[in-house]
Amino acid sequence: MYDTKQQWFKDAKYGLFMHWGLYALLAGEYKGEKTDRIAEWIMNYLNIPVEEYRKLAKEFNPQNFDADEIVRRAKEDWGMKYLVFTSKHHEGFAMFKSETTPYNSVDASPCHRDFVKELADACHKYDMKFGLYYSQAQDWDDPDGFMQTKENSHKNFQRYLDEKCKPQLREILTQYGEIALLWFDTPMGITKQQTQELIDLVKSLQPNCIISGRAGNHMGDYMTTGDNFIPRLPYEGDWEVPATLNDTWGFNKYDHNWKKADDIIRLLLKINSRGGNYLLNIGPDADGNVPKESIEILNEVGKYVKENAEAIYGTKRVALYHYELEWAQFTSKDYKLFVHVLQPRMRVEVINIANQVKRAYIVRDGRELEFTVGKVCEGDGYIEVELPEDMQEQKNYAVCIEMEEKEPIFEEIQ
Repeated sequence: MYDTKQQWFKDAKYGLFMHWGLYALLAGEYKGEKTDRIAEWIMNYLNIPVEEYRKLAKEFNPQNFDADEIVRRAKEDWGMKYLVFTSKHHEGFAMFKSETTPYNSVDASPCHRDFVKELADACHKYDMKFGLYYSQAQDWDDPDGFMQTKENSHKNFQRYLDEKCKPQLREILTQYGEIALLWFDTPMGITKQQTQELIDLVKSLQPNCIISGRAGNHMGDYMTTGDNFIPRLPYEGDWEVPATLNDTWGFNKYDHNWKKADDIIRLLLKINSRGGNYLLNIGPDADGNVPKESIEILNEVGKYVKENAEAIYGTKRVALYHYELEWAQFTSKDYKLFVHVLQPRMRVEVINIANQVKRAYIVRDGRELEFTVGKVCEGDGYIEVELPEDMQEQKNYAVCIEMEEKEPIFEEIQ
């Protein structure tokens, strides 16, 4: 079972991922050819030569990027507890000042900006946990970095680790204050020994920095699921679902398949109820603007999260409930079951409740609710919570049911 030993991560439940790099300039298209896959992989999928791709750095001047505003929104409007930013994605371009290579946002671009520093400063200002994504195995710019879909057997991968990866990790872990999380990705052919070398380096510089499950060889501090994949059942230990608002991570001007805010709320609650964190992505465009659709969705989700904070942050894995409820999701804390009402209802009805109930109330305003407990005709326990008239046509709020006992919550089906 994975254990980060970091209470902040266990309690956070909701974080912001940010994929941003030179690929934002292409926005899903190169020389008239569109990629039908994730936009940040365009260099790989469309076989763009290194010398051609590097020219993008000379065009990268995102005058509208405002780290302070993004972090403020994430914390105050969207209800997120941590942020993870792509310091170097597979394209090999560093979004920070690197002495390891001039191929970075300060030295190779007309903006001359260190985006890791800007975001680190903003996160520290707003008391937001700051994490960095770093592609430890794939580097399509480095001749010895791995590249998915290409032949890698001739490469001296250890040279890449020693001469680029490790020096850059040392830079990002020593120049920007506390780094709460290091998000490694796509380990590919990295060996167990090489993974251990990276882990040892991270922990030697920042002992409390937790490492994602994609470090390689099942050696991270927590389990990272597949992109947009949610465990079917409650899962013990610390884990996280990285996910998108549309179909891509990096900005793609052709991807308009935006999820609805209601769907994001349901996914967040489903992940939280099964014990995990939801790391939800934005992909700024080449000018540094966060897509307006992303902002609109996250504003609506954030309203729900802030109003129902008690029922989200610090919640724990809910015991497996035997019934599928289209209108609700559960989260829980010791002695409390939160019923998230996602469709209009006259009352909240839950059967197979094993606990004695003390009280019920609306989470967002503390309003006390009348409830009835008893046995259904089949002999199973139930609770009915009467909803006030003004809420019977509403959706997206949480009802807290306080319990006498801590465990169990649900009875076995007879």
